[in-house]
Parts: sequence; C-alpha cells; structure tokens
Amino acid sequence: MADEDVVGYAGDLTPIEAWEILKDEESAILVDVRTDAEWNYVGIVDLSSLNKEPSTISWVLFPDNSPNEKFVSGVEAICADKHTKVISICRSGVRSISSSIALTNAGFSQAYNVLEGFEGDKDGNDHRATIGGWKMRGLPWKQ
Repeated sequence: MADEDVVGYAGDLTPIEAWEILKDEESAILVDVRTDAEWNYVGIVDLSSLNKEPSTISWVLFPDNSPNEKFVSGVEAICADKHTKVISICRSGVRSISSSIALTNAGFSQAYNVLEGFEGDKDGNDHRATIGGWKMRGLPWKQ
C-alpha cells in the first residue's frame, strides 16, 4: 500500500509526551528514523536512564536520500508485537510522519510521530534546536 492509503496513524506526540510514554510504558519503543550521519554528528536520544536504547533505522539512506526499502522489516525485526507503541522521531517531525504512516500500513496499530523531532524547525538565523525539538526541550540526549 502507498502512504496515501491510510487516513492517518495513531497520532502526534510532543517530545515531552513521547518521553513520558517511554518512561511509563516498558514495552514502548523509540525508532530514530534519521540517517547515520545525523546520529553521528548531531546526536541521539539517550534513554539509558530508562534502561532502554533508541532503535536507529533510517527512513531514507545517506547520502542520496533514497528510500530505505528495509525500513518496515527493520522495525518488525525489533518489534514483533504490532500493538506495541512505536514512537518515530526524525530531525523536525516530517520523515517520522511518513514512517508512522508506513508502519500503520504494515499493521502497527500504535505508530506515533514526535512533533518537532530531535532538533525542531530552523529559527530566523537558520539554526535548529532553538525553537523546538527533543534537544531544546531539555530531554536526555548524547553525542
């Protein structure tokens, strides 16, 4: 099925709402859908205080931004229960919408998107992590 075949996905979460779900629900997982370049050079969510690790499965591949044809199967490999809350995060909350739709199309009933993403939108100076996002909200991350 194509992305447009699904009306939506389970919903959008703020970074703080995503953190609370990950903290309160042992089975909930976070999938960082950014690229390896972003994980390595920008940083990554730190869930170690929750005894969890984010799963890193790119929605698109670096450097050409080609679709990762193995995205859904990658999530299925780490999450066999399609009723588990799967929370997707990207840089600013765009790729994670597409990934949440794809997961919903694949039968995941609780695929969520993190609004604002890891870094949020650009500010007036073309800088990220100043007006929104996981980092700006003061949630744990590491580089």
